[in-house]
Amino acid sequence: MSMMALGLFVFELPTLTPAELSRSSDWRHARTGRVGTSDAHQYTGPGEDTISLTGVAMAELQAGEASLDELRDMAATGDCWSLTDGTGKVYGAWVITGIQEKKSAFFGDGKARKIEFTIDLLAVDAAPRQSAAGRA
Repeated sequence: MSMMALGLFVFELPTLTPAELSRSSDWRHARTGRVGTSDAHQYTGPGEDTISLTGVAMAELQAGEASLDELRDMAATGDCWSLTDGTGKVYGAWVITGIQEKKSAFFGDGKARKIEFTIDLLAVDAAPRQSAAGRA
């Protein structure tokens, strides 16, 4: 059973299993200064929606290094990916904006036994990207 999927990448025991999911959402309000009274505020729309997935991959149980490389390849495409959790909830379209890893507890050959990771995601409009040549 998977706990989450980003596109075709499935977060589960053989790949990576995040221990925490942190989500941050904000909304924009424009300010206009006024003389003799407080500023006027106007709601201008949603701001950024971000998710951070953090966890630890252990070499005996997971292919953490290869999985992080696969996620880096996905990020390098610039494409957005559908994010779905294990209950079937669809979070929408997301891009990978950052991956951090910290290796420790090394085997004798230098391979890391333990990899701590953070994967940062940003919600985006799922509309397909256009190349510069396709823009009018």
